Amino acid sequence: MELFQEGHRNNDSFSQLSSQGNQDLARHSALQNIRNLGQMNLPDGSSAFHVLPVIGQIEGHLVLPPRNKTTKYEHVIPQLVAIEQNPRIKGLLIILNTVGGDIEAGLAIAEMIKSMSKPAVSLVLGGGHSIGTPIAVAADYSFIAETATMTIHPIRLTGLVIGVPQTYDYLDKMQKRIIKFIVDNSRVSVQQLQEMMFRTGELVRDVGTVLIGEEAVHCGLIDEVGGLGAAISKLRILAENLENIDAQRQFQPFACQYSPFVYTGIGRN
Repeated sequence: MELFQEGHRNNDSFSQLSSQGNQDLARHSALQNIRNLGQMNLPDGSSAFHVLPVIGQIEGHLVLPPRNKTTKYEHVIPQLVAIEQNPRIKGLLIILNTVGGDIEAGLAIAEMIKSMSKPAVSLVLGGGHSIGTPIAVAADYSFIAETATMTIHPIRLTGLVIGVPQTYDYLDKMQKRIIKFIVDNSRVSVQQLQEMMFRTGELVRDVGTVLIGEEAVHCGLIDEVGGLGAAISKLRILAENLENIDAQRQFQPFACQYSPFVYTGIGRN
């Protein structure tokens, strides 16, 4: 009897140690996610909505200095693929507070968001500047805080620039790519966007326009002024609408047109 009680106590101690070890492992994993990806949880489906923060500078093919806060596209794109494949995740909430960054990396993220089959809602907090604008409008519905700002300006090049006509042609093509994406995914017109992008006299050392809160909605760039509660409510509505459409498609009866054959006796010998 004493041996049985001793073994039972040992099993309890082992269970407590195992449970403590699992908690430490989970805590360490969460800290690693925060350190590497800027968020605690990966898209595991434990919540119906996944939150994707786009903060700091959007990092492209070159690694930025360690002191810069960055959003790495090689971290974001696999998360978007996991969200699309996970049936338990019903929607995506994108939180933007970014100064912009690499053009191709930003457009890649924006195209991924646009092509998702699950509803996505974006919320601009603080700032959604430069290439952050295509990411904001790529969602199915976009919000901006009353005090948040968005800077619309022409693209820039860093590093070695060769002064030949081909360089300027390349810049013009890339500029048209960004303009087309923004116009196709918002209510702003090409003429209005170009006018804001090349406006002079508003920025001290640059060409462009700064939009604050309601101004971004008024010009058709963002859908609505709102905060976190409004964004989650809208995402919930979009997810429920999508589920209702899928349910109707699943249970819609198969319609078959039946045309009875009528024998007239024509052609009979």
